Amino acid sequence: MSEIKTETKKETLARLFKQNGLVKEDVYKDKRGFVIITRTGIDKIISNRGIQLEYEPIVMERDWVVMRCTAQMVKDKNIGMNKTETFGEASNENTMGLAGKFPVAMAEKRAKSRAVLMLTGFYEQGIYGQDEMTDE
Repeated sequence: MSEIKTETKKETLARLFKQNGLVKEDVYKDKRGFVIITRTGIDKIISNRGIQLEYEPIVMERDWVVMRCTAQMVKDKNIGMNKTETFGEASNENTMGLAGKFPVAMAEKRAKSRAVLMLTGFYEQGIYGQDEMTDE
């Protein structure tokens, strides 16, 4: 019978950061208590893990955009899941600053961050992408 290995959350995060090539500057703690991976950190993960992304517009209205993102790990398949699908949405109600003027870009960024973080095991540790945060 094989033994199940357990890690603390801190050990898991340290392992994920190392496996994905992240450094201290790629993350920050939001004032509300969330740990955030920056946009450049997300891009590093994509590059380091060979993640392929596909997008599909679901809703494309003037004030509401929803994008589907399918992400697939094409190398290092033993880390996290191999494929996932999620959504990103953007409207004036859930964006801050000038981001509301670019709902398609915001929906894409949110879908991308969510898919990458789900695929690599960060999401289950409570780590979010920079573009998911609003002013609340």
